[in-house]
Parts: sequence; structure tokens; C-alpha cells
Amino acid sequence: MTVDVTETISQTVHPAFQLVRQHHVEALDILVSEYKHKVTGAVHYHLATDHDENVFLVAFRTQPMDSKGEAHILEHTALCGSEKFPVRDPFFLMIRRSLNTFMNAFTAADWTAYPFATQNKKDFQNLLAVYMDAAFAANLNPLDFAQEGIRIELENGEPVYKGVVFNEMKGAMSSPSDQLYHQLAYHLFPETTYHYNSGGDPKDIPDLTYQELVDFYKSHYHPSNAVFMTFGNTPAYDLQEQFEQLALAKFEQGETLYSKPERRLAAPVAVTESYAVDAEELKDKTYHVLAWLLPEASDIKLRLGMRLVEGVLLENSASPLRHYLETWAHAQSTGPLMGVDDSNFEMTFFCGVQGSNPEHAAEFQAGVLKVLQDVAAQPVDTALVDAILHQIELHQREINGDGMPYGLSLILNGLSSAIHHNDPIQVWDVDTAIEQVKEELKDPMWLSRLIQTHLIDNPHRVQMTLVPDAEKSAKDAALEKARLAEIGAQLTDEQKAEIVAQTEALKVRQDTPDDLNLLPKVGLEDVPAALHIVQGELREIISNRIDYPLNLYHAGTNGIYYQQVLIQIPDEIVQSPYFNLLSILMGEVGAGEYDYLELQQLQTAVSGGLGMGASLRSKVDDKNQISAWLTLTTKSLVNNLEAIRLLKLAFEQLRFDEKDRIIELLQQRKTRWQSRLSGSGHSYAMQIAGRHHSALAQRDYNNTGLGALNWLADLVAKIEKDAAEYEKLIAELQLIHHKLLQAPKQFLLVCEEHQSDRLVEEVQEVWDKLIVAENPAALTQVPVDHSTQDQAWLIQANVQFCAAAYPAVEVSHPDAAPLMVLAAYLRNGFLHSAIREKGGAYGGGASYDGNACSFRFYSYRDPRLAETFADFEASIDWLFNAEQLPHQLEEAILGLIASMDKPGSPAGEAITACYALLHARTPSFRTVLRERLLAVTLDDLKRVAEQYLRQQQASKAVVAPVSKREVLLELGFEIKQVN
Repeated sequence: MTVDVTETISQTVHPAFQLVRQHHVEALDILVSEYKHKVTGAVHYHLATDHDENVFLVAFRTQPMDSKGEAHILEHTALCGSEKFPVRDPFFLMIRRSLNTFMNAFTAADWTAYPFATQNKKDFQNLLAVYMDAAFAANLNPLDFAQEGIRIELENGEPVYKGVVFNEMKGAMSSPSDQLYHQLAYHLFPETTYHYNSGGDPKDIPDLTYQELVDFYKSHYHPSNAVFMTFGNTPAYDLQEQFEQLALAKFEQGETLYSKPERRLAAPVAVTESYAVDAEELKDKTYHVLAWLLPEASDIKLRLGMRLVEGVLLENSASPLRHYLETWAHAQSTGPLMGVDDSNFEMTFFCGVQGSNPEHAAEFQAGVLKVLQDVAAQPVDTALVDAILHQIELHQREINGDGMPYGLSLILNGLSSAIHHNDPIQVWDVDTAIEQVKEELKDPMWLSRLIQTHLIDNPHRVQMTLVPDAEKSAKDAALEKARLAEIGAQLTDEQKAEIVAQTEALKVRQDTPDDLNLLPKVGLEDVPAALHIVQGELREIISNRIDYPLNLYHAGTNGIYYQQVLIQIPDEIVQSPYFNLLSILMGEVGAGEYDYLELQQLQTAVSGGLGMGASLRSKVDDKNQISAWLTLTTKSLVNNLEAIRLLKLAFEQLRFDEKDRIIELLQQRKTRWQSRLSGSGHSYAMQIAGRHHSALAQRDYNNTGLGALNWLADLVAKIEKDAAEYEKLIAELQLIHHKLLQAPKQFLLVCEEHQSDRLVEEVQEVWDKLIVAENPAALTQVPVDHSTQDQAWLIQANVQFCAAAYPAVEVSHPDAAPLMVLAAYLRNGFLHSAIREKGGAYGGGASYDGNACSFRFYSYRDPRLAETFADFEASIDWLFNAEQLPHQLEEAILGLIASMDKPGSPAGEAITACYALLHARTPSFRTVLRERLLAVTLDDLKRVAEQYLRQQQASKAVVAPVSKREVLLELGFEIKQVN
């Protein structure tokens, strides 16, 4: 229900604001109020709820008309000091002085946002003051622009580019999927802001000047161009009082930016572009993609209609377009761009494949268009439409918040609409739009006509063939080198002196301690006394006459239940690389009487999907033992219990007779894995460096590391060519499946209390009898890598990821807590400055990993190698030789406690609590660890640093570009390469 209101209720509205309307979203139980600032026109959406976790976001419409990266570099630089907080780094300093559950900033294609979340009221006020001043009164020091954006320094008398965003985007643009998107957008959007890379193209970033950054700030960061969004139990009046006092009262009416429709293509275009591949073999590395520009996203009925079209065409492997793309003989996998994107001013639709070759472009397009024509020629099956609507309702009802605060995820869902002057309430409350769509669906050809109009007959279509280029990396590097050489040749002595002076001034600025008294803070006295742990109850399930525990948790799940089966994994299966392949198949191949296409359709109709994974931890008191559980997962609306039955069927009667499908799934896994490496380079580097520090670390390196990717690629090549190799694979998978069916089990159910008895009865009935076949055979032993030499793995990248690891204790050991604090302490006090600010990497730090039983240093998107390893060691010397201040210890502990106390979704907290018990992380264990963290002293840090770091030898690892091979050999690394 939406209510238009006037100033007649002004006593409940802040005098600086006008209440435009209020709307209660029943499915979310949230009251949305829209306000407008009377002077500037700034918009404020407040999502009122009883959640203690309060969220704030301010966003600006930012529309760069080049790829120099001004929006992205401004996002960084605005957080480097402001009028009221003239310290050099208030953002990272506040992360350490806060109990936040989320702090960040985002640059999207046409908006920039500054969000935070916290459960602590004092903390909320502190962060709000800093964020508001950063947004509306940023200092924009030229030296911060040089640090965060781009600068030239002289090394051995020669100019080089440096800058955090410059290196960040070098890393980001080394990913094939990022290159694919930005090159496609260049053609799909000929004139508007989406034509450009808002993050910045590394070849264009050096053209950005400081004055252009300042001008962009002045023209875009004004309340008249801002959208405020808040979520939680703080009254809107109180929030607006702060907005007014902290910033808005200083402003008059300013300019508001509006998005423009794109110039439409008169006819479809076909283009060929290239991306960098550092490999000699270029076969099967081409991407084919088709993209359409659709109408504006403001039409909520069309927006939902196109979401239904996406579902009909692409929802699962039985959907006609996805089925064509997955089974097309000339590609290995669907592409990274699939379906509707409604986040921009005008919507787009994508479909594509990867692992193909250029000569198949015409066949690809013809095949896609034929599928569309076949679907559009007849009514869409009503059962299929109902299944897609079921998915939409499930998504709308689900309370997430395990990766990102729930309130922030809601805010981000609606932000794009608000940025484009559309109605975000329609996004938060889709029930009205669904009713409108259901009226349209009475016409059986409505969705078919949408496909005909917006895809088949739409001339604004781009076909792009993205081909691999083995010379592109070298050519790009040569162009940058030539540009710098030209700059160097033209530099006068005076200009060189200016560069040296700026370099020195930046170093002085980076080394000058900030006056922390200028910033607000919370302290250990503000930490809640106890750790909140969700409690469940134990029931029993009888399966094959054996009693198994059922962990029942009651939670406010908004009409959704979550059901899992937890199976204790025998050690021989944990160590088998084939085990991971089984999880790829479950739910994706057929089961029982259903082939995989039928099972896919059934999943969509009755569940939120079927999943199979593993929860692996080191034993709390023995690093040579692994605690391992298989997880079978599903969820659904409480009015549909079929998901429980389907989960059992999909696992118990998993079919191994669909050869083409199984090879297809393994091929997809390999291709997608290969294309996503550069985003996780630091994780792989840490995994490599710490691979011998626990049984789980060794297992993960062998089974989920870069070597496992090469093993999978070799396996796929063999089973495609050799029927005997394929049969060996299937025999191994069947054997693992048999052993898992026999293994001890537990069950997990999360639901609302009044639904639990009915659901427990259903779980009992479904799992009463389980088909278990005897198979005493032993699993195949696969050779593992026992090399202890420092390793460097070469991948497709433009920057490095460095890591050094020291063996450490189990998580139950009293020294685990000081090691955790030590990692945060070194990151805050030394590594952040040395690696990010001075070294130019996008990130870096240290961590104690209780599963690897390892203390690790790392860097992320790093332009350096040997210097970074020297910084890792220098951080230890800094601890012993530099003056250490009391606030540094408090900040390190505070961050760890904030992370430990971070809330999740109601279901997520229950699932986390259950998994913790499975792995012997009992409430008492977690409480003791928290108490130990709060009791850590500076002497403890020095003691563990001496014992575990100074007296030990670090293992080093690098994930790096192929071009760094010779440098890495000189540094003594064993070289390995991803195939």
C-alpha cells in the first residue's frame, strides 16, 4: 500500500525534508518512506525495520565521458581526508576504530556509492560523520591523487607509472571477462557514459589530470545529485537531523544529472576484437556473444516481463537457449555474460559462449536466432512460467545477508532505479508488478511477443567475436614503455626535479603520522560482553533403521525453509581429486527416472536449487587431521515440500549414464575456472605458500589449487578422446558415491517454528529408506606434489600476487589468538602503508589461517616482487624496533571482534552455528577464543612474532604474468604454469 502524504503530518518529518510517500512492503515487512530535501532536492529513502544492524549509503550520479577513471579515482581520493577530518587516510583508519559490519565504496558504470553498516549506535554516528564529510567536503589533496590515481616517478632516471587505481585496473583488465564486457559495451553504447570504462582503462588513466578530478567532484558530488538510502531501527527524523547538520545546510540548489537514451543502431553490427592470452596455443579460446539494447528500466512491467523471458530462455539447462549454448558443438561453455542486465538506464540482454573459434561466428548467431524464433512462434508453457514466478517469489522473500548486510543488499537492489529517477519501491515490492504481469500472461503469446519485439526484431544488436591474441600483452607493454620513453626524452631538468620533489613530498606525507584525535572512535569498552550464537535443538531421524541427529533451528525465514543433509566424508574421499567432480554433477545430471533436462525443470518448479559441496576444517587440536562433511542443500517456500524429496532423489539415484552431459559439465568447469583466475590470485598465492602447514592445506593445494586445474584440463582432454579413460572416471565417481551413501549422516533444518513439525515429519518420511549398494573397492591414488621449493605460478595477468607463509599452531592453541591479532596489527601498522600506499598494490596484509595452520603475508594486484617480500620481513622488524602505541593494539583487536560478531541472515546464522558444532567449534570454544583475543597484549605479539616468524623460515609463492618468468627464476622460484 502506497500513501501520498503532505506537510499536514510535518510534526513527524524533519523540517528540512518533505515526506513524499510511504509504502509497506509486506513480503519484507519493511516500511519504505521517500523524502526530499527542500533546498537541494536530495532524495532520501528510509527502509524502517526492527533490525539492529543499521545501514547508510549516499550515492552520486556519476557519468564520465572518457575512460580516464575520474569517477573511480575520485571514489578513492574522496576518502583520503576532508574538511572536518584532515587526516591522510580516514577511511582505513576508521575501519580500525570501528565495530562496522561493512565499510566500502563502489564505482559503478553511472553511479558512485559510499555505504557502511554497524550494529553499534555510537559507531553509526561516528561513521556517518566521516562519510558525510568525505562525500561533501573532501580535501582532494594533489598528493593523494598521485598516490591513489596516477603519477610518474623516476627509477634509475627513467619515468614509470605508479598509482593504486592504475594497478588495480591493470589487474582487473587482465581478466578475459572484463575485457569482453568493456569491449562489448564500447559497441553497444555508441554515445552515452556506458561507452566508457568508468573504472578507468590503464592506457587512458595516465591522461587524467588533477584539475579534471577536482572539476568532476564539483560537478557531480552535490546533494542535488545525491541519493541517500538508510535501513534499520534508527528513526528517519534522527538521520535527517544528522544529514542537515553534517552537510546539507551548507548547500543551495545545484545541478541534477539525468541519464540519456542511447542513439539506436539502424541495423545490427558484427565486430571482432581481441584479448590478451599469454599462450602459444590459441585454439578453442574465442568468445562469441550477442547483445541487445532494450528499453528503459523504468517500465517495471516490461522489466519483470524480460526477467520472465530470461527465465524461459536461460533459467536452467532445459531452457531452450541455454540448452543450445551448452550443447553447441563448437564451444566449451556458456559465456560470462548471460541474461538481462537491468542495472543501467536502459536494459540489455546478453547470451554467449566461450572456448570456441572465430570461424564459427556466423553459425553461432544463426543458431541463437533460430532458437529465439522457435520459442517466439508459439505460446510459452504455463507450467514453465509458473516455475519462473516461483523463483522470483523465492528470491524476493529470502532474507540474505551472509556475504553483505541484508539491509545493504536491499538498498543496492533499489539504488539503480533511484539513480535513474525511477521508483525503487517497485523493485522492493514486486508483488504489484507480478499482478500486472499475471494479467498480461492471460494472453498466451505475451512473452512470445516480447521475444519477437525486443530480441528478434530489435535492430540494436551487437555480435562480438573476441579472439585471443598471444602478442597483445607484449604489444600493450611495449606501447606503455614507448610512451614513457617519449615522456622521458622530453623531460627537462626542471621537470625531472619537479617529479623528484613530488615523489619526496608524497613519501613525507605517507610517513607523517596522522593526528588520530581528529577522528571519532569506539573502543574495547563498546564491545558487547557476549558472543551471540544461535541455539538449535536436536531431534532424530531414522534412516535404514539407524538413528541420525537432526539439527533443528527456528528462525525468522519469511516463509522459506532450508534443508540440508550432512555426511561425514571418509578420509580417502577427502583426498581424492575426483570427489570435487562429483559435486559438479549432483543436480546437474539426471536422477532415477528423470534425465537431466527433466530434473532441471523440476528443480526450478519446486525448489531454490539443489547443491552439493563440502565443509572442510582442520581438527581444532590436530593440524594433521581434517574434519570433513559433505553438504547436500536445498531451500523452498514452506507451501512446497517436494524440494526435500527431490534432494534425496538427486543424490541417492544420481545417474552416471549421461556421457555427453557429464563431459559437457566437466568442460564447463574447466573453462570457467580458467577464465576466473586473476580475481583470486592472492588466494592461490597464499594457498601455495602454506601448502605444507596442515593436512587440509596440502589437500586443498592438490585438489583445488592451480595444479588441480591443470589436472582437470588433462582429464577432460583424455576422456573426450578415449572411451576407456571415460569409463575409468565413471567407475571412480560411482565408487565415491557408494561410499558416501554408506557414511554417517546428520540432518539440518532451518524454518519458522510453527512450520517445523510438519517439515521434520517430511524429512523423516523421505529419508526413512536409503538405497545403499555395497562396493568394497579402494579408490585410485593420484600422485601429489610434495615439492617444498618456493613456487611461482604463471597465469594470464598484468600484475603480481605475492605471499609468504610461516607454519603456525592449531586454532585451539592459546597462541592462535595473539597470531590473529598480530596479523591485523602488522597490516594496520606497517603493511597497508608499505604495500598499498608506497608500493602501489591494490591491497596487502597478513592473516592467521586456523585451517591451514599458517601465518601468511600477501599482496593483491601488486606491481612489485622482491620489494614486497622485503616489506613482509620489514614489518616484523618494525614490530620490534619502532615505537608501538597502545591504540594500535586496541584497533587490531577491535577489527577481529567486529568480524567475529558480524550478524548474518537468520538462516545463515543457524547454518553457521550448526557447521561450527560439526567441526567441534562449540559455543564454549568460540567464547574462549573471543576472550583470548580481548586479553592479548603487546608482549604476546612480540613473543609469538619471535617464536613463529623470526625463528622460522618463510615459504614464498607468487602468482604472476607469464612475462615475469625470467625475473622469478632469478629470484629462485620453481616455475609452474597454468595450461
